[in-house]
Amino acid sequence: MDVLSSRILLRPGDLDRSRRFYRDLLGLAIYREFGPPEDPGLVFYLGQGLLEVSGHAAGPPGRSVMIWIQVRDVHAEHARLAAAGVPIVRKPIPEPWGLIEMWIEDPDGIRIVLVEVPAGHPLRRDLRPMLPPGRSTRCRTTARPTETRQPSARPERGMCGRLSGCDGRTSVAAGMASVLDCCGDVTRG
Repeated sequence: MDVLSSRILLRPGDLDRSRRFYRDLLGLAIYREFGPPEDPGLVFYLGQGLLEVSGHAAGPPGRSVMIWIQVRDVHAEHARLAAAGVPIVRKPIPEPWGLIEMWIEDPDGIRIVLVEVPAGHPLRRDLRPMLPPGRSTRCRTTARPTETRQPSARPERGMCGRLSGCDGRTSVAAGMASVLDCCGDVTRG
């Protein structure tokens, strides 16, 4: 499976109460807000992952937690999983909010939502404000040869946590280690 992103979905009994709990009491940073302004769903940063608190629970508490996995091609995953004998709860269908979703369940009955984000959907657009001239990203990426890194060194991590495109990970490609430097806040292990 070619996973592009994922999140935990929480469908609470009382959406307003849960928004206040995660936003105001726990103090989780908001990644995005969507839906009607009077009753919005929120997606929070949750370490390296995301937590979506939206909608309302329909049924027993076990149905209020789901796993959301964005895939490149939901129809190809449907064919592959069905051929492998995975029970399909709901075939891929376009949702009113523009995503194509299909549902499966794990062996314990936990709902897994496989999602394809079609071209042109707002999730594919960069809604951040324009950057200063000459900058293509808010995160500064520097590169250095991998042989200069100590093998036991922990990866360098950007610590600002304010940018959706900046997860602070070190990636190694073609013999170079790319180090994300978020807003100048970098911790070296």
